[in-house]
Amino acid sequence: MRELSVLGADDVAALEAATARTRTFVARQDLIREGDEPGPVFVILDGWACRYKILPSGARQIMAFMMPGDSCDLHVNLLPEMDHSIQAITTATVATISKETMQALMADHPAIARAMYTAQLIDESVMRAWIVSMGRRSSIERVAHLMCELYLRAYSIGLVNDGEVALPLSQLVLADALGMTSVHINRVLKELRIAGAMALRRGSLDIIDPIKLIQIAGFDENYLHRRLCTGAERR
Repeated sequence: MRELSVLGADDVAALEAATARTRTFVARQDLIREGDEPGPVFVILDGWACRYKILPSGARQIMAFMMPGDSCDLHVNLLPEMDHSIQAITTATVATISKETMQALMADHPAIARAMYTAQLIDESVMRAWIVSMGRRSSIERVAHLMCELYLRAYSIGLVNDGEVALPLSQLVLADALGMTSVHINRVLKELRIAGAMALRRGSLDIIDPIKLIQIAGFDENYLHRRLCTGAERR
């Protein structure tokens, strides 16, 4: 939040109060399911979660990964029911902010409102990038592009340590996000490792050669709008 807008002491205090009410979800537990009546706004404080849909065949498509600091559906209460589900990937600590509290927060704290709206726009930008990947990138480009994205997102919130980031995503989860089979994912990850671009080791992502990985992915970080974060820190 601080990276997206300049927050004063009163803004920070209001955010801390609004996110004081938390719940803990275990891995594979749904925060909310498709068809449910929308409830509070969820803010991920710790752990990872994902948005997903289940097809009539039982297949799952993951549409977004959420890390600490990410919020879910700012204006979802305008809709009569959820059109997708949200599930914890790891044990996750999640703040629940009621509709009334969120409305007051946005009305009384313009800096927080700006940050929330900006975050929602960036989420939409990421979704557009995922659509391009699914429609036009090859398998190896698709995997490399997602790894670049997750690494940069983790780096921006301080989750990268000595060039590595904990990536609690199984090959099955990656397959559901990238529209591939787990066998295909395994083969592509092996190709990227042999190429000397990156490696997944025991739930940790190691970017061995960033330039090579970026070239394979055709990655352009503009859609993450990280320059907005830099600008906010300078003001």
